[in-house]
Formats: sequence, structure tokens, C-alpha cells
Amino acid sequence: MDTSNRLLALDVFRGMTIAGMILVNNPGSWSTIYGPLKHADWHGCTPTDWVFPFFLFMVGMAIPIALGRRKAAGEGLPDLRRKIIIRTLIIFGLGLLMAAFPRFGFKEGHDNLWIPHLILLGIGLLAIFWRGVSTVAKERKIAGWIALAVALAMLAIGIWAYNLTALRIPGVLQRIALVYCACAFLFLATDMRRQIWIGAGLLLLYWGLMTLVPIPGGVAPNLEAETNLGAWIDRTLLGGHLWSQAITWDPEGLLSTLPAVVTGMIGMQAGNWIKTLRSPYEHLTGIFGVGVLLVALGLTWDLAFPINKKIWTSSYTLYTGGVALLFLGMIYWIVDVLQYRRWTRFFVVYGMNALFVFVLSGLVAKLLGAIKVTDTTNANPGLSLQGWLYENCFKSVFSDYNASLAYALANVAFFWCIAWVLYKRRIFIKV
Repeated sequence: MDTSNRLLALDVFRGMTIAGMILVNNPGSWSTIYGPLKHADWHGCTPTDWVFPFFLFMVGMAIPIALGRRKAAGEGLPDLRRKIIIRTLIIFGLGLLMAAFPRFGFKEGHDNLWIPHLILLGIGLLAIFWRGVSTVAKERKIAGWIALAVALAMLAIGIWAYNLTALRIPGVLQRIALVYCACAFLFLATDMRRQIWIGAGLLLLYWGLMTLVPIPGGVAPNLEAETNLGAWIDRTLLGGHLWSQAITWDPEGLLSTLPAVVTGMIGMQAGNWIKTLRSPYEHLTGIFGVGVLLVALGLTWDLAFPINKKIWTSSYTLYTGGVALLFLGMIYWIVDVLQYRRWTRFFVVYGMNALFVFVLSGLVAKLLGAIKVTDTTNANPGLSLQGWLYENCFKSVFSDYNASLAYALANVAFFWCIAWVLYKRRIFIKV
């Protein structure tokens, strides 16, 4: 199988995942969501709980393909390590930006700085866009320096004028950055066999830490939201910089990043496997076989260490990794073996600019939530623009649950249109 075919299956799966992330992150109302589009309250797993690990799986799967190609082209390890670190910092920084956006939490008396800050942000994003689409090395370098200058200016303003006491440090993009960094360095330093042993060791270590280590203060080991070891570590090291909806713990916390790295490593193993010179049916047999095995192991481990996304348990890691392999196998079978490809365009359009579209969707959602409008129809002066659009364009037409779903689907369609324009112009924005 040639590389382009392999990458088509990769982009289709990545596009499906991004569409799923936008769908579940943008309901019209969080109080009216169909069950499969909700996260599990605590233990357990819904289809929505598959989406983030699928993305981390794809991050890992792309590593042996992308870095392997660069190694084969003769690029040295120091250059590869430098690029990995830079990419990690950019993605992590974007996560912090999304946490602060759109008003950036300025201290009292400095609120007037948020508009100039948005202008700076716009310049920085345009520079990143320019760097991503330019094929001229000098232009890419200039754009990179502009983006760096803007970032430093925003950082300087932030240190002086931000109220940083409640800025969330963990987050989805931050976890993506850390998982990418760990997996990329493991790919450069170890072979497939060692990676398997390291992954197994991390899952067992996490299980032991969460179920055997007492929490300081005389609390017995437990898996409750506010009193487990991971929550204690997050509060101790990050203080008030945690998820605003929980305050005392974070679903993308420090300790649970360990098993999340293994999710990326499962994807990395899939990427390594699919690169090997085997027939398509041998590839399929391996993907489906390991997928079924991981699902079975995850469900079995669930009896002792419950499947739980919010603390990313080891059983959850294996279960969702197995489901990701089964999805990959089905896509690979349809796209590369049966050669049915017409249906893939919708998802490929998303997959080719996955990270850009995800970040843009998050920024737009936060901006719509921050802009307040006067709703004379419902006499609600404090309604957000998002709420106004939902109430007047969707809820007035559909029932509550269908209106919420229709709003989410409209988001998927809107951002697909943006991705389609980029795709048609052959603009692929890479970090």
C-alpha cells in the first residue's frame, strides 16, 4: 500500500474526529442534549467519550508517518527534536490563549486593553496563517518572527495587566501538546517493542498510584472526583488554575496525562504497523485483532479500575484505543481495500486542516458566548449572541432537543465551509 492511500484513511478518520469534536462541544443548550452526545457523568463511557482519545490516537498515528519521512530524508535528530519542542510550545500556547480568550481576564482598571489585545491576536494569527501557507522559506521565517513578536508583546501585557489567578493551565490543546511531545520523543528514542513495554508500564503505574497511594491528609485511595490522588496533585501544583466548572480538579489534569500518553502511543503503534510492507489484508487482520483485544482488556480491567474519561483510567485508555483501532480498520477497509472513496471528501476537507478548524471553532464559540445582545422578543437583556441565535433561529423552529442538535450540526456545517475554502485553494495550515 502506498503512502498516499495510507494518509487518505488517516485524514478521513481525523476529519470524522474533528467533526465529532465540534458536534459535541457546541450544543444549542447544555441542558437539552441527546444521551449519546453527552459525556458520562463519572464512571462509564458514551460515544462522546470516544472523541478526544480518537484525536490523541490520530496524533500518535501521524508521528511515525511524518517523522519517519523526515528521518528517511536525512533530517538530523537535533533538528527533529527542536521542531518537536517548538510545535509543542505552540500548541500549548494556543491552549492557554483559548483559556484566556476573549477578554483575557484583565485586572481592574485595565479592561480597556482587551480590544488592542484582540488586534494583536489577529495580527499573530494572520502571521501564523501566512507561515502555514507560504512556500517561500524567507516569507515563512518573517511570518514566524512576527508571530513570535506578537506572542512576546501579549505575554508582556499579560504579566503586567492580566489577573492570572484563575487562568486555567490544563486543557484539551495542552494535553494534545504534551501527548505529542512525549510520543514524538519516544518514537525517536525507542523501537516498537520498547514502546509497548513503556505503555504497559505507564498504565500499571497509573493504576497503582490511583488505587494504592493514600492521599495526604489521611484520605484513603479513592476514585472520587475531588478526593483522588490526581485531584490532590492538581490542587497542590496548579492551585486555582483548574477547570472553572469543577475548581477542585481538572479532567485534563497532570497525573491523568500519563495514561493519555499511552492513547497516543497506541496510535503510534498503528502508524508503525501500517507502514510495514504487508498486504492490505494482513494490515487489517492486525488492526482488527489488536482492536478487539484492547476492547476486551479494557472491559475486563473495568471490573477493578472503572472506565472513566474524566480521570482517564487505564481501562478507559485500552477500551477507547481498541475502539479507535476498530474504526481505523473499517475506514481502511472501505477506503483502501474496497476503494470506495467518493464519500470521503467531506471528512478529508476537515482532516487536512484539523487543528486549525478545532482552534477556530473554540475561539468563535467563546466569542459568541461573550458578546451580549438585547433580546426584545424574550425581554432578556443579558442574552449572549450564541443564546440569541439559538433562541431565534433554532428553538423557534424545532423542539428543545432537536433545536440543540440542529445548532450543533449548523456549527459542523459552518466550519466545514471554511475548511472547504481552504481545501479548494490548497491551503493546509500546519503548526
